[in-house]
Amino acid sequence: MGNKKPWNIPDVPIYSVVTQHEGKVNMNICTYVTPVSMKPKRYIVAVYYPTLTYQNITQSTQFVLQLLSESQANIVRYLGQKSGLNFDKNQWLQQQKLKLPEHPYFMENWLGFQVLSHAKAHLMMNILDSWEGGDHQLFLCEVVKYKVSSMNVKELTLNYLRDKKLVRM
Repeated sequence: MGNKKPWNIPDVPIYSVVTQHEGKVNMNICTYVTPVSMKPKRYIVAVYYPTLTYQNITQSTQFVLQLLSESQANIVRYLGQKSGLNFDKNQWLQQQKLKLPEHPYFMENWLGFQVLSHAKAHLMMNILDSWEGGDHQLFLCEVVKYKVSSMNVKELTLNYLRDKKLVRM
């Protein structure tokens, strides 16, 4: 662990940001997420600039943050290692939607957003403010609604992805 950068040492949860624009859903992997307030419950979510997620999020006031489960680890290849600007994540996700409800990539409607039904948790976020943060835009968001999975699933973490060699950080 001695050759790691300090920001790559912590084990952090793996989230997916769900945006919709003109009827098309897009999901992107997001690890730069942190709660910043208990009452009201607020988070800061950092979104990388050259992404379809950034384009979509700046045209809306809401998005869904979903905490992924370990069974969804391989989805990182599609949602995090491919850009929605040149890979049609909407089409790929719709194909996953056709799979059986037991499948980890099965999708369902939650509060008007298509989400992964096997995620550990879903949080509906209202964007309150944003500011430039280097190569990411930082969004201060308030949680307006949430649900935690009733299934006994374990949340996906960066160390799990490292152990499975799905990321190199």
